[in-house]
Amino acid sequence: MESDKHRWNKKYETAPMPSRPIKAFEKIEALLKAESKALDIACGMGRHTNFLAAKKIYVDAVDHSDVALDKLDKNSYIRALDLDLDSYVINKDAYDLIVCTNFLSRRLFPFMKAGLKAGGLIVFETFVECEHLQSHQTSNIEYHLRRNELLHAFIGLEILFYEERIERNLRDEVVKIATLIAKK
Repeated sequence: MESDKHRWNKKYETAPMPSRPIKAFEKIEALLKAESKALDIACGMGRHTNFLAAKKIYVDAVDHSDVALDKLDKNSYIRALDLDLDSYVINKDAYDLIVCTNFLSRRLFPFMKAGLKAGGLIVFETFVECEHLQSHQTSNIEYHLRRNELLHAFIGLEILFYEERIERNLRDEVVKIATLIAKK
């Protein structure tokens, strides 16, 4: 069986990757404060990590791909962490912002909520199952949310924004995406 690290490295070497932050950042940009602390879960090649670091936000950038982590900007605001997300635990009350995009580990939901400082934000965006459309196929349906699942998973927080929408990815495949912005 292919190891997680090898599989993710292969993906980052071959698959097209977005370079700009997700549109949800436009909704929170005024709330971002320099010198605050953020966590970018499954940061990939750093589109959100680099965006936040440019705003002088300290970012713990976590991924299990050394290929992806090597693409991060090199500066004092970024701490690259090569960790297996299947066993990763987020420290309690550690972050002003937690970002997770295009990755799903339901096991992390309670850690994400607990990892936020009071007033901290979660920005979460990932795929939703979409049976009625000929859409992007994943190797495991567990990597897709069910309808409204993300909303329900974080309902204990103040929901600032939530939507599920259909769009096309970089390979021109139809995908359904859920976006959540929530505050502790």
